[in-house]
Amino acid sequence: MVVIGLVVLLMGVVFALQGANFIGGSALMSGNSTYIYVGGMVAVVGLILLFLASKQGKSPAPPA
Repeated sequence: MVVIGLVVLLMGVVFALQGANFIGGSALMSGNSTYIYVGGMVAVVGLILLFLASKQGKSPAPPA
C-alpha cells in the first residue's frame, strides 16, 4: 500500500507541475490549469493512502 501511495502521490505532483507548465512533455496537459487541480487532488489521494498504510502497520500497545 505504501508503494501505491507513493506512485499516486508522484503522479499527482507530475500532473500539477505539467499543468503549471514547469514540466513539458504533453501537449494536452502542459500549461493547462485544469491539471494543476487534478494533480493536487491525485496527490492528496496518494497522501491519504500513505497515511492509511502507516496506520495499518501499527499494532496496539500490549496491556501493562
